[in-house]
Amino acid sequence: MTIIASEASLPYQRPPLSKKYLLREMTLDRLLYRPEAWYSEHDIDIRLSTTVTRIDRRQKQVTLSDGSMLGYETLAFATGATPRRLPASIGGDLAGVYVVRDFKDADLLAEEMQPGRRALVVGGGYIGLEAAAVARTCGMEVTVIEMADRILQRVASAATSAIVREIHRSRGVDIREGMGLHRLVGDNGRVTAAELADGSTIPVDVVIVGIGVSANDALAHDAGLETSNGIIVDSYGRTSDPAIFAMGDCAVLPWQGMRIRLESVQNAVDQAEAIAAILAGSSEPYDPKPWFWSDQYDVKLQIAGFGLGHDETLVRPGQREGSVSVWYFRQGKFIAVDAINDAKAYVTGKKLLETGTTPDRAKLADPETDLKSLLA
Repeated sequence: MTIIASEASLPYQRPPLSKKYLLREMTLDRLLYRPEAWYSEHDIDIRLSTTVTRIDRRQKQVTLSDGSMLGYETLAFATGATPRRLPASIGGDLAGVYVVRDFKDADLLAEEMQPGRRALVVGGGYIGLEAAAVARTCGMEVTVIEMADRILQRVASAATSAIVREIHRSRGVDIREGMGLHRLVGDNGRVTAAELADGSTIPVDVVIVGIGVSANDALAHDAGLETSNGIIVDSYGRTSDPAIFAMGDCAVLPWQGMRIRLESVQNAVDQAEAIAAILAGSSEPYDPKPWFWSDQYDVKLQIAGFGLGHDETLVRPGQREGSVSVWYFRQGKFIAVDAINDAKAYVTGKKLLETGTTPDRAKLADPETDLKSLLA
C-alpha cells in the first residue's frame, strides 16, 4: 500500500486545530494517528510533501509531483476540502488574515492570539465560532460577522443558534448577524481595519475566515470521474470508475434518498473503515450514522443525526445548570438532537436514531421525564 500525502507531517487529527492545539494545550505529536515506525512495520509506503498531478485510468497509473509514476489496482481519494478564502480584491491577501485547515495555519494564528488585540471572525459557522471562543479565551476583543440572518444557519436550528449566540455574547463577543464584509483595509501590507456592509469601520489586528470549504475534486474531475462539489460515490464508496473509491469530505454519498457531503471527522473515519472492509471482501454498504461535536469555551455541543429539512424543534432543559437539548423532527419523525452540555440527551438521542425510534413528544417535552424511559 502507498499513501500520497501533500503535507510534510505524518497524518494527524484536524479537529483539535481550532481548539486545544490553537490554545497550545496539545502538541502536534499528540495529534498523530500513528508514529512513523508504524507505517514501515505494516508495509505502508507513505510519501510526504507529494501530490498526484494526473491520473491515467486506462493504464491505471498516477503521475506524482516529483515526476515519478505509480501503478494501481485500486485507487482511493481522501483529498478532503479546502477552506474558502476572501478575495484579494477585498483585502484577503493582507498579512494577518487566516484560515484554519492544517497545523501550519494554526501555528501562525496562535502567535497572533495575544490579550488586548482585536480579532474579526468572518463567518458564524462552527469553525468560526470555535476560533472566536479561543480568541476570547486568550483575552482578545472579538467581533463575529455573519452574512446570513443568524449564526449556524446552514447547520443548525434557530433554537440552537439562539443558545450558542447567548453563550458567546455572555462572554463579551460582539456578534453581528445579517452583516457582510465590504473590504479589509491594510497598512504596509498588514490588515488594520474592516469596512462592513452597513458602512461602519472597525479596527482589527487579526482576521479569521470561516466561510466554508470546497471539496478537493479537481483531480478526479480532470480524470473524467463524476463530480459535483465533491466526488460522487455509491453506497460502497465507488466512483463512476469501479477501481476508484472516495471517502471523507471530498465524497458526495447517497443518504436517505439524497446526495450529501458530510463534513465531519466521524464520517471520514467511518466511511474509510467501511471502504477498507469492502476492499477486503465485505458486501456491506456504508450507512452513515452522523454525529458531530463542537467545543466552545467550557461548553460541549454534541450532535446526533442530521437536521437537514427539519420542520419542527423541541427545546428540553437539562438536569444541570446550563444544559439543554434541541430535538429535531421532520414530518413527525425524530431526525436529530443538539445537546449542549447534556451528555444524557446526546446518548439517548443517538440510541433512538440507531433504532429508528421517534420518542413520545409529550414525555420528551416534560423535563421530569427520565430520558432512559424513552428507550423502553
